[in-house]
Amino acid sequence: MADIPRSALPPGVLSMHVLPADHHDRDWDAIIVPREVKERLLSQALLVLEHGRKLSMLSGLPHGLIVLAGPPGTGKTTMARGLAQVASLALARKGATVLLEINPHAFPSDMLGESQRNVTRLLTETIPEIAARRPFTVVLIDEVESFAVRRSSASFEANPVDVHRATDAVLLGIDEVAKNLPSVLFVTTTNFIEAVDEAFLSRADLVMTFALPDRETIEKILASAIGELAVQWPALLPMTRDTGKLSELAALCEGWDGRRIRKLLLAALAQRLEVARNPATLTWDDLLGAARKKGGVEWAGGAAPTSRELFPDVPKELMHDHDHGHGVHDHAHDHPHDHPHPHPSASLGTGRSTHTHPKDPK
Repeated sequence: MADIPRSALPPGVLSMHVLPADHHDRDWDAIIVPREVKERLLSQALLVLEHGRKLSMLSGLPHGLIVLAGPPGTGKTTMARGLAQVASLALARKGATVLLEINPHAFPSDMLGESQRNVTRLLTETIPEIAARRPFTVVLIDEVESFAVRRSSASFEANPVDVHRATDAVLLGIDEVAKNLPSVLFVTTTNFIEAVDEAFLSRADLVMTFALPDRETIEKILASAIGELAVQWPALLPMTRDTGKLSELAALCEGWDGRRIRKLLLAALAQRLEVARNPATLTWDDLLGAARKKGGVEWAGGAAPTSRELFPDVPKELMHDHDHGHGVHDHAHDHPHDHPHPHPSASLGTGRSTHTHPKDPK
């Protein structure tokens, strides 16, 4: 079944997917962590989704709440989506799983009590209504620190009474869902666990902390990223087996998060025009050079060639007339002597020209 169009979603719901679905397979595989980590996470999810109703009879009932914490770019959200897909595969013969992604920023309000009402409506009306349609439901809440604010340190720049009431509503809602809908699993992520309310964390069945990847994991991420490129440009496949170069490159990426490591491939492809136009010509020098520049660029080198020097062989019949909607009087401004040259410092600091055409839209 196709994902639900955003226009048809209830307030506060960012997206809704019916799983399992083929196009959701990649998320689980993309995150490189030890096998035991994924197995523990999947076991926790299946325990709640498959046996939550029986476990709810226990005095120490599960709350069906997982918290994934750690620095940005460590794969928490991707892992959460992947978990929903893999759990749905395990449960497919018993029925479909709905993945709801909640937008926590849709709930804070300047109106006293409005945040509380919005959160209560989500947890006591919206989620139960959706959960009633399918046997299993996974609710993903990113940046949960904005949803369950730590009340002991709530900022007085906001309305502290409303913050307290909204967090109280979250806790009461989680308790009600755990009691009445024990086959609903909440998977939440946070970059700042110290900003999440203590009572919310105490309800979590599992708090898993994601760390920045170590050298061995970085090598695996790099090999995986190059392997993905090689699907499109097979000439790059031998690079995935060059353990010496992978290790050398990984050493330059220590301290980076997983997202930044994967984006290094894009930076390497953009180091030279030849590679940008034909990625199959990517070399280790491109990758190592991009890593030494930390994915950026050095403000060094000779003068850049002109546009026609770069591409002198474009046939005249492919060139378009200058007229693109400006009035005749505007063409006077196109004369090069009408534009004062910007001071070098004006563009070097930002990497872009400070000049715009008088009639160009901003």
